[in-house]
Amino acid sequence: PKPLRADAQRNRDKLVEVAAQAFAADGVDASLEEIAKRAGVGIGTLYRHFPTREHLVEVVYRREVEGLCHAAGELAQLHPADVALELWMQRFVDYIATKRGLATSLRVLLTTNSTLFSDTSGRVSGAMRRLIEAAAASGKIRADVDASDVMHALGGIYSAPNTPDWRERSGRLVKLLMDGLRFGAKG
Repeated sequence: PKPLRADAQRNRDKLVEVAAQAFAADGVDASLEEIAKRAGVGIGTLYRHFPTREHLVEVVYRREVEGLCHAAGELAQLHPADVALELWMQRFVDYIATKRGLATSLRVLLTTNSTLFSDTSGRVSGAMRRLIEAAAASGKIRADVDASDVMHALGGIYSAPNTPDWRERSGRLVKLLMDGLRFGAKG
């Protein structure tokens, strides 16, 4: 596709950012008109960039996966290994919130020819595995930690009831999980 003009790219980026927030807060039924309004564009601009709700959902989901995976590398450079892991898991909670909001549309995308899931499969767990291996190698968490077990534990947050204090409780669960990972560490 032809590259977008700078202003069109800014509009598209703003629509994706606002849509991610709206889907996390209100679910996939968030008003597209409200998303356009909050992004400072008209509904026609939204539909020029995203002809269907599912297209917008797919772009938002890809952005969330990219952001989460990119954050793993950034955090690893800026913080001690265990702190990077904990901060990344807190960010994972935000990713889960968005994914929960997109759940219905993501199920629809499973039935289409979308390459979304084949393109993103394994990227998040790979990012987590690298953070866990670094934290274990540094002695900041237990050496016997299996990344898939940690991912499974974090996945439990996804199925927790969507109550008003969901994010707060999820943050506490990440802290408890980190306490368990640090228990018995050599460093």
